[in-house]
Amino acid sequence: MAPENGWYLIGPLIAVGLVGFLGVIFWRMGLQWTSARDGESAPDGLAIFGEREPDYGLLRPAAIAADSEVADEIRRRLGDAGIRATQTRDRDGRTVVLVFADQVEEARRLVL
Repeated sequence: MAPENGWYLIGPLIAVGLVGFLGVIFWRMGLQWTSARDGESAPDGLAIFGEREPDYGLLRPAAIAADSEVADEIRRRLGDAGIRATQTRDRDGRTVVLVFADQVEEARRLVL
């Protein structure tokens, strides 16, 4: 039996209001995190959302070259030594030669 005076609506209204209030807070916090423009730092307390190292999965950088021809030569040299390698570009436009994590030390020795 529902009470006749409408008090049974107060619980759900409080719950909806609280969820809405928390939604506005989280939405506002999300806007502040993504609104930082180039050259601006993140607000205090958000240092964990700063620049991150690029994630290449199972691969690790063995060499970084400003010229793609140099990176091709490094990749060929590693291939001749039996080390599988690939390359990609980083945010600065440099070419990064990637190898598997267990071959990084050997690849870096060969690159020098």
